[in-house]
Amino acid sequence: MSAASASSLTVRVPLAIRRRPGRKMVVTPAVATGPVVPSAQTHADPALLEALARAFRYQKLLDEGRYASITEMAVGERIERGYLGTLLRLTLLAPEMVEAILVGQRPATVDLPRLMGPFPTAWDGQRLAFATAPSHPSQSRRAA
Repeated sequence: MSAASASSLTVRVPLAIRRRPGRKMVVTPAVATGPVVPSAQTHADPALLEALARAFRYQKLLDEGRYASITEMAVGERIERGYLGTLLRLTLLAPEMVEAILVGQRPATVDLPRLMGPFPTAWDGQRLAFATAPSHPSQSRRAA
């Protein structure tokens, strides 16, 4: 394919990001010609989502060889080395656990303080540990 035959398509979606206490919400404009579709809300924990995103970003930087070690990365990214190591452990979560967090259907026992502490690296051990841990109060109210 030559450069003259290549074409591009630009799609613009008008939207606004509204900041609410503890979360951000994407608001799409009302369409006058079509039916009104209610906006999808998620119950995902924004702090937990941000921590996961950072963990996987830092892991990618290590995998790509941009940094030779966690110590070098901590200096380069200007964050505390111990915190970086703790954050990188989030990449060891079972895939179904990560997916549940992303879609806002995490188990009641999974929250950021719990994940920043020690947890099993084996996926079966994680399932057991998070199934038997004390329940998160906001999750138990929702079930009632």
